[in-house]
Amino acid sequence: MKAFKFLTIILFTISFSSCAQQPDIKPTVYTVGDSTVKNGRGDGYGGLWGWGDFIGQFLDSSKVSVENHALGGTSSRTFQNLGLWDTVCNKLKQGDYVLIQFGHNDNGPVNDTIRARGTIKGVGEETEEIDNMITGVHEIVHSYGWYIEKVVKDTKGKGAIPVIMSPIPRNDWKDGKVPRNNNSYGLWAKQIAERNDVTFIDLNNEMATKMEGLGEENVTETYFYKRDHTHTSAKGALMAASIIANELKKTDNSLKDYILENPKTQLPKKKNIFLIGDSTMANSSNPNAIGWGMAFPKFCDTMQVNVINKARGGRSSRTFIFEGLWDEAKAEFQKGDYVFLQFGHNDAGNIDKAKYRGSLKGMGDETQEVKRDSVTETVHTYGWYMKKMIRETKEKGAMPIVLSLTPRNEWPNEKVEQRFDTYVKWAKESAEAENAIYIDLSDAIAQKYQELGKEKVKEFFPKDHTHTGIEGATFTAKILAKILKAHKEIGLRGCIYPNK
Repeated sequence: MKAFKFLTIILFTISFSSCAQQPDIKPTVYTVGDSTVKNGRGDGYGGLWGWGDFIGQFLDSSKVSVENHALGGTSSRTFQNLGLWDTVCNKLKQGDYVLIQFGHNDNGPVNDTIRARGTIKGVGEETEEIDNMITGVHEIVHSYGWYIEKVVKDTKGKGAIPVIMSPIPRNDWKDGKVPRNNNSYGLWAKQIAERNDVTFIDLNNEMATKMEGLGEENVTETYFYKRDHTHTSAKGALMAASIIANELKKTDNSLKDYILENPKTQLPKKKNIFLIGDSTMANSSNPNAIGWGMAFPKFCDTMQVNVINKARGGRSSRTFIFEGLWDEAKAEFQKGDYVFLQFGHNDAGNIDKAKYRGSLKGMGDETQEVKRDSVTETVHTYGWYMKKMIRETKEKGAMPIVLSLTPRNEWPNEKVEQRFDTYVKWAKESAEAENAIYIDLSDAIAQKYQELGKEKVKEFFPKDHTHTGIEGATFTAKILAKILKAHKEIGLRGCIYPNK
């Protein structure tokens, strides 16, 4: 009997210990929808984001998890046909939440050879039988409401809690107002919510009202891009997420218990592009001597990147370092930044007199001692200075990109002057020696100059044969932007728009 009691105590202790050690399983908030909920891979490529990427910032992550399963290009129908809803549904457990928003793509054709993603309008039971022209599968197409209702019923069947949103508004304006979808997909979403006793958030109306309060000029190029009236920027996605959180607080949905009182929201960090060079890159108040760096931001998405122009007129690779300009700039570099390095125009100057800006020719380690007032300077080669800047950029975790210098408006033998055998060559060799990316901007520009001809190119150089005016600076900046847009390795393709 004593042995039996002892065994019972041991089993009870083990059982209690096992239960005590088992952690509480947090509920998960799943988002399902189209590209306005999750754009692309959800990494902000092209500056576009979905609100599902930001909704987690409004929730207590110690008590609830968030998974964004939305996929761009899907409708309420194709999200299910592709098995995306099954993936979510199979993971659902009691107490989870599903935030549902479809509609932007449901208005497309029911059957075609491009996407075949449309649904029948409304919330009825009518159907249309098709042989899908893309998949070849015989398919029965239902109404928008039917597909939304299926997600709702499946969610409830798993003991999870659905929340339906009307689709976000597009950045279309008419007489100072943003059109609503309260007679179409917004209305039908609401009707399904009411029919199934489910929480409904009129995201379309609430966000449109917010946009109208800001005004079209303040919304475009801040919350939406001018080039895209459907997909939000990071600020637009954050706005939508904040509206959802605020509207949930007004409901009796238990998800509101996980909403933070004072959420500390943040936008994705911008990428910094530092420009390091001479007057052909630098900002200038002289309209006849404008560096291409002054025009370059025009071709950048400044919601994603900061262009920081540290270039200084009259500097060589040597003097940029000797005067402390390099150390000042380098102090600002952070991991993930980009640093464009371009020198050569002034490196051919005097080494030991006048402006003291010439560097030794070539790539070697030879030096020359130069007395400057009370200071003795050890002058190195152009390649030595360039390699130093490349290495120190990498040490800061930033990406160095070496550019060859820009060509002058000189046409020996009717060909645009290029320094193939000197600074163009040495810039390339510097990059190769330190395993950095090199862009032959000189040749790219020269080719375009040849196509335009001497008379047109002359207009780019109102002051002299080296410095461009605004038209020439913009021309150069656009050429670089096109190169960056096509360059996969650099990683700026989604931030650069050469056709702006």
